[in-house]
Amino acid sequence: MRGKILVASTNPGKVSELRSMLGEEIEWVGLSDFGQIETIAEDGQTFAENARKKAAGYAKVTGLWTIADDSGLVVDALGGQPGVKSARFSGVESKNRKLLDRKNMEKVLELLEGVPKERRTARFVCHLVLASPEEVLAETEGNLEGFIAERQAGENGFGYDPIFFVPELGKTVAQISRAEKNEISHRGKAIRKLKPQLNELLQKKFS
Repeated sequence: MRGKILVASTNPGKVSELRSMLGEEIEWVGLSDFGQIETIAEDGQTFAENARKKAAGYAKVTGLWTIADDSGLVVDALGGQPGVKSARFSGVESKNRKLLDRKNMEKVLELLEGVPKERRTARFVCHLVLASPEEVLAETEGNLEGFIAERQAGENGFGYDPIFFVPELGKTVAQISRAEKNEISHRGKAIRKLKPQLNELLQKKFS
């Protein structure tokens, strides 16, 4: 074992994704493995601020190297909204993730009603940060460019995937497989950029 790294998420799928893309030889753990741990507020103005705050904060609390990301949808015609408020854009308070996703998409589509396709440009953004208890060790970012469709299409994915149209594929993100999504997604790109930096840092730490 070359070390243990915390993924600053309670989502087991995100932990599994990082394990498969960054290396099985590392022991990957999630926030749920620590029981009661104080939640670090995501109150930054940018994806980078939130990712740095989470990575550095949880690294200090647990004493482990920590990877955190902040991601969301940026729509040009909405002045960059939903941005860092992507997960709670509709203002609806609920623990039902599917309901929140639907309400968030409905709000975006409502705000873009009547806006022509050429002005519906948007991107998914993921900012990824690796921190030790003492400092930020690495940062990467990945983007997926596309357009906001006029209506939902597809049953796969989550979040804004059913309204995010990728011109090169001629489909929304919700109409492609998980494997296809990992190849093109903003998070997948950020993770692949991080991998060589992480390997170099681990070699220095354990050599």
